[in-house]
Amino acid sequence: MAPVTYTARVAVTGEGRNGGTARSEDGLLEHTLAIPKELGGAGGATNPEQLFAAGWAACFLGALRRAAATRHIRLTSTAITAEITLTHGDDGEFSLSATLHPVLGGVDQTTAQELAHAAHQICPYSKATRGNIPVTLNATTA
Repeated sequence: MAPVTYTARVAVTGEGRNGGTARSEDGLLEHTLAIPKELGGAGGATNPEQLFAAGWAACFLGALRRAAATRHIRLTSTAITAEITLTHGDDGEFSLSATLHPVLGGVDQTTAQELAHAAHQICPYSKATRGNIPVTLNATTA
């Protein structure tokens, strides 16, 4: 087993996604949670899907930069939008899917796609979700 280099600790209190609060151990993250209006909730606060999208997007950008660096490709800019979709299936169960939209400057479309696929192989969030949820990569150039 590899040594642990970092562990994030976040406690959620109250009613979880329905009015709870998420707080990190170091106090840097503190968000009230709410069910989105689109799901019949009150909205007006962060939801778990937004937090998951933010974490994955940030991690994926790091993986993109690493993939570019190992290939000696200079990126002039990087940005990403992550979409996490919560679906309520006919079976009554909820499931997730994801679409990642990285935008890379300084490369052509083919290289942008190749780097996105390389990043998807090394990003810890991508590894954790691989085979568990549908993921679509839509890389474009800036």
